[in-house]
Amino acid sequence: MSMKDRIAVVGAGCTAFGEHFDKSYSAMISEAVWEALDEAGVGPKDIDGAWLGTAFPDAGVYKGRSGMDLAEAVGLFDIPITRVSNYCATGQDALRGAVMALMAGQCKVALAVGVEKLRDRPPTDSIVKMMTDAGHPFLQKGFTAAGTFAIYATQQMKRFGVTAEDLAQVTVKNHKHATLNPKAHHRKEISLQEAMQSPPVANPLTLLGACPTTDGAAAVVLVRTEDAQALNPDHVLLKGHGFSISNGWDLPFFDETYDFSGFRATQKASQVAYEMAGIRNPLEELDMVELHDCFANVELLTYADLGLTTPGEQAHLLRDGVTTLGGKCPVNVSGGLLSCGHPVGATGLRMTYEITRQLQGRGGKRQVPNARLGLLHNIGGPGAVSAVTILGAR
Repeated sequence: MSMKDRIAVVGAGCTAFGEHFDKSYSAMISEAVWEALDEAGVGPKDIDGAWLGTAFPDAGVYKGRSGMDLAEAVGLFDIPITRVSNYCATGQDALRGAVMALMAGQCKVALAVGVEKLRDRPPTDSIVKMMTDAGHPFLQKGFTAAGTFAIYATQQMKRFGVTAEDLAQVTVKNHKHATLNPKAHHRKEISLQEAMQSPPVANPLTLLGACPTTDGAAAVVLVRTEDAQALNPDHVLLKGHGFSISNGWDLPFFDETYDFSGFRATQKASQVAYEMAGIRNPLEELDMVELHDCFANVELLTYADLGLTTPGEQAHLLRDGVTTLGGKCPVNVSGGLLSCGHPVGATGLRMTYEITRQLQGRGGKRQVPNARLGLLHNIGGPGAVSAVTILGAR
């Protein structure tokens, strides 16, 4: 059953992303949720069901193991609250759960929340340490995100002629966009030379071409469209959504037919979302995109996975200014993960917040002119999990 135009975002909230040593997990939830509730004109007692997205509750803060942590933070009791974890697509999976409940008639007002606190922890509680200890006993050893995506970057350079300067230009673009976003973790413009000379983390990826470790929270209030006007005339509509898990930890690394030129999960999720939204030519029809630039090369790969261009031509979109603010289809005008940071459970809903504000014409200095249709995308694990959501102005 299609979701198109049946669900509306009537409230959105987001903390600033950064190093919040002065804010607890619960305090960040409270800040994001109350901004969303206030915009929607509802209170905790009006929420019929909620979804809490935290990807790594057992690393450091030991919060987010249960919906109880959302209930306590905002006084949200006596309703079902589901805790969600799905790697970097966790926030969008929380959104998906809320949408499904609304469509099923189980909720009249639903809340989706994403939160992660990654800075308040010693190195012994890092994500890398946690994954090494708790992951696959063989495949996880020596695994890092940078090492994984560096394999893709090497292939991009070999097969498609992507250069180190292209990767640096992604970093320069997104950091420049972030100077216009008061909620971004890093708001400093950087030069091409600084990006090129940034220390390597996994050749050819560099420190400035990798997203920072960050704290943050975001939330959205959703209702069925027929109920939206009475709550918030400035609501936005869900146009399409796709979610795919297309491989596991041992793939694609043990698939001899795989060429590391894209992510099947993103391709599948975007196909579903586009069909639902009735989009045939994404580059012509989308006004903006927030995509998962966990590393600079992933942004370039995703241009093709989302159908904005064909494989091998991604760098031309960047070089020609198509994806820069003011271009035909701006990408990551928020600053993306490279500048906003990546509190894993919160990122998908931070993107939802960004697209919502843009479609409402409330993007401030980074406003995309006449934005009517926007897409948000996440990818998680070794490219295995992907979610794509399309939102439109009413």
